[in-house]
Amino acid sequence: MSRYHLAGRTVLITGSTGGLGSALARAVAARGANLALLDLDADATARQAEALGPDTAARGWAADVRDFDSLQRAIDAAAAHFGRIDVVIANAGVGAMAPLATVDPAVFERVTDINLNGVWRTFRAGLPHVTQQKGYLLAISSMAAFVHSPLQGAYTASKAGVWALADSTRLEVRHLGVGVGSAHPTFFKTPMMDQIHSDPAGNTLWKGNASGLWKMIPLDDVVAGIVSGIERRADLIVVPKRLGLPARIPGLIRPIVDRIGFPGTTIPDAIAQASPTGWN
Repeated sequence: MSRYHLAGRTVLITGSTGGLGSALARAVAARGANLALLDLDADATARQAEALGPDTAARGWAADVRDFDSLQRAIDAAAAHFGRIDVVIANAGVGAMAPLATVDPAVFERVTDINLNGVWRTFRAGLPHVTQQKGYLLAISSMAAFVHSPLQGAYTASKAGVWALADSTRLEVRHLGVGVGSAHPTFFKTPMMDQIHSDPAGNTLWKGNASGLWKMIPLDDVVAGIVSGIERRADLIVVPKRLGLPARIPGLIRPIVDRIGFPGTTIPDAIAQASPTGWN
Protein backbone atom coordinates (compact mmCIF):
# COMPACT_ATOMS: atom_id res chain seq x y z
CA MET A 1 0.00 0.00 0.00
CA SER A 2 1.26 3.47 -0.87
CA ARG A 3 2.07 5.84 1.96
CA TYR A 4 -0.79 8.00 3.23
CA HIS A 5 0.94 11.36 3.36
CA LEU A 6 -0.29 13.69 6.10
CA ALA A 7 0.92 16.99 4.62
CA GLY A 8 -2.04 19.20 3.81
CA ARG A 9 -4.54 16.94 5.54
CA THR A 10 -6.49 17.79 8.68
CA VAL A 11 -6.03 15.54 11.71
CA LEU A 12 -8.43 15.78 14.65
CA ILE A 13 -7.31 14.55 18.08
CA THR A 14 -9.45 14.16 21.20
CA GLY A 15 -7.70 14.34 24.57
CA SER A 16 -5.23 16.55 22.74
CA THR A 17 -3.62 18.20 25.77
CA GLY A 18 -2.71 14.94 27.53
CA GLY A 19 0.70 13.29 27.40
CA LEU A 20 0.14 11.18 24.30
CA GLY A 21 -2.23 13.66 22.65
CA SER A 22 0.30 16.48 22.91
CA ALA A 23 3.12 14.35 21.55
CA LEU A 24 1.01 13.09 18.65
CA ALA A 25 -0.06 16.64 17.83
CA ARG A 26 3.56 17.78 17.58
CA ALA A 27 4.55 14.81 15.44
CA VAL A 28 1.62 15.21 13.05
CA ALA A 29 2.24 18.95 12.76
CA ALA A 30 5.85 18.23 11.85
CA ARG A 31 4.56 16.23 8.89
CA GLY A 32 2.65 19.22 7.59
CA ALA A 33 -0.85 18.33 8.75
CA ASN A 34 -3.38 20.81 10.07
CA LEU A 35 -4.58 20.08 13.59
CA ALA A 36 -8.03 20.22 15.16
CA LEU A 37 -7.38 19.88 18.90
CA LEU A 38 -10.22 18.80 21.18
CA ASP A 39 -10.17 18.57 24.96
CA LEU A 40 -12.24 19.63 27.97
CA ASP A 41 -10.44 22.92 28.62
CA ALA A 42 -10.89 25.50 25.86
CA ASP A 43 -8.05 27.66 27.17
CA ALA A 44 -5.66 24.72 27.23
CA THR A 45 -6.45 23.73 23.65
CA ALA A 46 -6.08 27.35 22.56
CA ARG A 47 -2.62 27.55 24.13
CA GLN A 48 -1.68 24.22 22.58
CA ALA A 49 -2.80 25.34 19.14
CA GLU A 50 -0.96 28.67 19.42
CA ALA A 51 2.28 26.81 20.18
CA LEU A 52 1.86 24.66 17.07
CA GLY A 53 1.27 27.35 14.49
CA PRO A 54 -1.12 29.95 13.14
CA ASP A 55 -4.89 29.59 13.25
CA THR A 56 -4.86 28.20 9.73
CA ALA A 57 -2.66 25.28 10.84
CA ALA A 58 -3.86 24.48 14.36
CA ARG A 59 -6.93 25.42 16.35
CA GLY A 60 -8.47 24.15 19.58
CA TRP A 61 -12.05 23.49 20.64
CA ALA A 62 -13.60 22.48 23.94
CA ALA A 63 -15.33 19.11 23.73
CA ASP A 64 -16.38 16.37 26.14
CA VAL A 65 -16.28 12.82 24.78
CA ARG A 66 -19.03 11.93 27.27
CA ASP A 67 -21.37 14.37 25.52
CA PHE A 68 -22.23 13.54 21.91
CA ASP A 69 -23.68 16.97 21.13
CA SER A 70 -20.54 18.63 22.48
CA LEU A 71 -18.38 16.46 20.24
CA GLN A 72 -20.58 16.95 17.21
CA ARG A 73 -20.48 20.74 17.52
CA ALA A 74 -16.69 20.79 17.93
CA ILE A 75 -16.02 18.39 15.06
CA ASP A 76 -18.41 20.18 12.73
CA ALA A 77 -16.78 23.50 13.65
CA ALA A 78 -13.33 22.06 12.95
CA ALA A 79 -14.47 20.77 9.57
CA ALA A 80 -15.91 24.18 8.72
CA HIS A 81 -12.73 25.95 9.82
CA PHE A 82 -10.27 23.75 7.91
CA GLY A 83 -12.59 22.75 5.07
CA ARG A 84 -11.99 19.04 5.69
CA ILE A 85 -11.18 16.37 8.25
CA ASP A 86 -9.09 13.48 6.97
CA VAL A 87 -8.03 11.64 10.12
CA VAL A 88 -9.79 11.33 13.48
CA ILE A 89 -7.76 10.07 16.43
CA ALA A 90 -9.96 9.05 19.37
CA ASN A 91 -7.33 9.47 22.07
CA ALA A 92 -9.18 10.62 25.21
CA GLY A 93 -8.89 8.08 28.01
CA VAL A 94 -8.67 7.60 31.78
CA GLY A 95 -7.87 4.80 34.22
CA ALA A 96 -8.61 3.62 37.75
CA MET A 97 -7.01 1.17 40.16
CA ALA A 98 -9.53 -0.85 42.21
CA PRO A 99 -10.90 -4.42 42.21
CA LEU A 100 -14.43 -5.24 41.09
CA ALA A 101 -15.54 -6.10 44.64
CA THR A 102 -14.91 -2.63 46.05
CA VAL A 103 -14.71 -0.17 43.15
CA ASP A 104 -17.20 2.68 43.30
CA PRO A 105 -19.76 2.00 40.53
CA ALA A 106 -19.51 5.62 39.39
CA VAL A 107 -15.76 5.20 38.89
CA PHE A 108 -16.20 2.05 36.80
CA GLU A 109 -18.89 3.67 34.68
CA ARG A 110 -16.83 6.84 34.14
CA VAL A 111 -13.82 4.87 32.86
CA THR A 112 -15.86 2.77 30.45
CA ASP A 113 -17.91 5.77 29.31
CA ILE A 114 -14.85 7.83 28.42
CA ASN A 115 -12.64 5.05 27.08
CA LEU A 116 -15.18 3.07 25.07
CA ASN A 117 -18.34 5.11 24.58
CA GLY A 118 -16.15 8.17 24.03
CA VAL A 119 -14.46 6.44 21.10
CA TRP A 120 -17.84 5.50 19.65
CA ARG A 121 -19.09 9.08 20.00
CA THR A 122 -15.90 10.44 18.40
CA PHE A 123 -16.08 8.03 15.48
CA ARG A 124 -19.81 8.63 15.03
CA ALA A 125 -19.47 12.42 14.97
CA GLY A 126 -16.38 12.38 12.77
CA LEU A 127 -17.36 9.72 10.26
CA PRO A 128 -19.39 11.92 7.86
CA HIS A 129 -16.43 14.27 7.43
CA VAL A 130 -13.84 11.48 7.17
CA THR A 131 -16.01 9.70 4.62
CA GLN A 132 -15.92 12.74 2.33
CA GLN A 133 -12.11 12.42 2.22
CA LYS A 134 -11.97 8.61 2.22
CA GLY A 135 -9.85 9.09 5.32
CA TYR A 136 -8.93 7.17 8.43
CA LEU A 137 -10.30 6.64 11.93
CA LEU A 138 -7.88 5.62 14.70
CA ALA A 139 -8.79 4.54 18.22
CA ILE A 140 -6.08 4.64 20.87
CA SER A 141 -6.45 1.35 22.73
CA SER A 142 -3.67 -0.38 24.67
CA MET A 143 -1.87 -3.68 25.13
CA ALA A 144 -4.41 -3.95 27.97
CA ALA A 145 -6.85 -5.02 25.26
CA PHE A 146 -4.93 -8.30 25.09
CA VAL A 147 -3.28 -8.64 28.52
CA HIS A 148 -5.96 -8.21 31.17
CA SER A 149 -4.45 -7.05 34.44
CA PRO A 150 -6.20 -7.21 37.83
CA LEU A 151 -7.60 -4.11 39.58
CA GLN A 152 -8.13 -2.51 36.19
CA GLY A 153 -11.25 -4.26 34.97
CA ALA A 154 -12.87 -1.07 33.69
CA TYR A 155 -9.71 -0.09 31.82
CA THR A 156 -8.97 -3.48 30.27
CA ALA A 157 -12.62 -4.08 29.36
CA SER A 158 -12.91 -0.67 27.74
CA LYS A 159 -9.67 -1.07 25.80
CA ALA A 160 -10.67 -4.55 24.60
CA GLY A 161 -14.01 -3.05 23.60
CA VAL A 162 -12.24 -0.32 21.63
CA TRP A 163 -10.32 -2.99 19.72
CA ALA A 164 -13.57 -4.79 18.90
CA LEU A 165 -15.34 -1.54 18.00
CA ALA A 166 -12.58 -0.63 15.55
CA ASP A 167 -12.75 -4.07 13.94
CA SER A 168 -16.53 -3.89 13.57
CA THR A 169 -16.48 -0.34 12.24
CA ARG A 170 -13.82 -1.23 9.68
CA LEU A 171 -16.17 -3.78 8.13
CA GLU A 172 -18.99 -1.24 8.06
CA VAL A 173 -17.07 1.50 6.25
CA ARG A 174 -14.59 -0.28 4.00
CA HIS A 175 -16.93 0.07 1.00
CA LEU A 176 -16.76 3.83 1.61
CA GLY A 177 -12.98 3.87 1.26
CA VAL A 178 -12.51 4.71 4.95
CA GLY A 179 -9.77 2.97 6.94
CA VAL A 180 -10.12 2.12 10.64
CA GLY A 181 -7.34 1.16 13.03
CA SER A 182 -6.65 0.62 16.70
CA ALA A 183 -3.34 1.40 18.39
CA HIS A 184 -2.03 -0.79 21.22
CA PRO A 185 1.06 0.60 22.94
CA THR A 186 2.59 -1.00 26.00
CA PHE A 187 3.46 1.06 29.08
CA PHE A 188 4.99 4.50 28.51
CA LYS A 189 5.38 7.58 30.68
CA THR A 190 2.27 9.75 30.91
CA PRO A 191 0.46 11.60 33.72
CA MET A 192 -1.78 8.52 34.02
CA MET A 193 1.25 6.31 34.66
CA ASP A 194 2.50 8.79 37.24
CA GLN A 195 -0.87 8.46 38.96
CA ILE A 196 -0.61 4.67 38.94
CA HIS A 197 2.88 4.73 40.41
CA SER A 198 1.87 7.14 43.17
CA ASP A 199 -1.05 4.91 44.18
CA PRO A 200 -0.13 2.18 46.72
CA ALA A 201 -2.12 -0.50 44.90
CA GLY A 202 -0.74 0.52 41.51
CA ASN A 203 2.82 0.61 42.81
CA THR A 204 2.45 -2.85 44.35
CA LEU A 205 1.01 -4.28 41.16
CA TRP A 206 3.36 -2.72 38.62
CA LYS A 207 6.44 -1.96 40.77
CA GLY A 208 7.06 1.29 38.92
CA ASN A 209 7.24 -0.44 35.53
CA ALA A 210 11.00 -0.11 35.87
CA SER A 211 12.08 -3.51 34.57
CA GLY A 212 11.01 -6.95 33.45
CA LEU A 213 7.83 -7.84 31.65
CA TRP A 214 6.12 -4.51 32.36
CA LYS A 215 9.01 -2.14 31.63
CA MET A 216 8.01 1.17 30.08
CA ILE A 217 9.17 2.24 26.64
CA PRO A 218 9.96 5.83 25.54
CA LEU A 219 7.04 8.06 24.56
CA ASP A 220 8.89 8.88 21.34
CA ASP A 221 8.75 5.21 20.34
CA VAL A 222 5.00 5.13 20.90
CA VAL A 223 4.43 8.28 18.86
CA ALA A 224 6.66 7.08 16.02
CA GLY A 225 4.84 3.76 15.90
CA ILE A 226 1.40 5.36 15.86
CA VAL A 227 2.27 7.95 13.21
CA SER A 228 3.82 5.24 11.05
CA GLY A 229 0.59 3.26 11.44
CA ILE A 230 -1.50 6.24 10.36
CA GLU A 231 0.68 6.66 7.28
CA ARG A 232 0.00 3.01 6.46
CA ARG A 233 -3.71 3.27 7.38
CA ALA A 234 -3.01 0.20 9.48
CA ASP A 235 -5.75 -1.97 10.95
CA LEU A 236 -3.66 -2.82 14.02
CA ILE A 237 -0.76 -0.82 15.46
CA VAL A 238 1.28 -2.55 18.17
CA VAL A 239 4.11 -0.69 19.92
CA PRO A 240 6.73 -2.03 20.24
CA LYS A 241 6.48 -4.34 17.24
CA ARG A 242 8.01 -7.22 19.19
CA LEU A 243 4.71 -7.50 21.08
CA GLY A 244 2.80 -8.15 17.89
CA LEU A 245 2.62 -11.88 18.55
CA PRO A 246 1.20 -11.49 22.06
CA ALA A 247 -1.34 -9.09 20.64
CA ARG A 248 -2.49 -11.58 18.04
CA ILE A 249 -2.62 -14.71 20.14
CA PRO A 250 -3.49 -13.50 23.64
CA GLY A 251 -5.42 -16.60 24.53
CA LEU A 252 -2.34 -18.80 24.19
CA ILE A 253 0.07 -16.79 26.30
CA ARG A 254 -2.20 -15.14 28.89
CA PRO A 255 -1.87 -17.92 31.50
CA ILE A 256 1.93 -17.70 31.27
CA VAL A 257 1.89 -13.90 31.47
CA ASP A 258 -0.38 -14.05 34.51
CA ARG A 259 1.97 -16.39 36.38
CA ILE A 260 5.13 -14.46 35.55
CA GLY A 261 3.74 -10.96 35.80
CA PHE A 262 1.79 -11.27 39.06
CA PRO A 263 3.61 -13.83 41.21
CA GLY A 264 2.85 -14.90 44.77
CA THR A 265 0.64 -12.54 46.77
CA THR A 266 1.09 -9.56 44.44
CA ILE A 267 -2.60 -9.37 43.53
CA PRO A 268 -4.14 -9.79 47.01
CA ASP A 269 -1.56 -7.35 48.38
CA ALA A 270 -2.61 -4.77 45.80
CA ILE A 271 -6.31 -5.43 46.48
CA ALA A 272 -5.75 -4.79 50.18
CA GLN A 273 -4.24 -1.39 49.38
CA ALA A 274 -6.80 -0.25 46.81
CA SER A 275 -9.33 2.53 47.35
CA PRO A 276 -13.00 2.29 46.27
CA THR A 277 -12.55 5.64 44.52
CA GLY A 278 -10.00 4.11 42.14
CA TRP A 279 -7.00 5.96 43.59
CA ASN A 280 -5.48 6.55 47.03
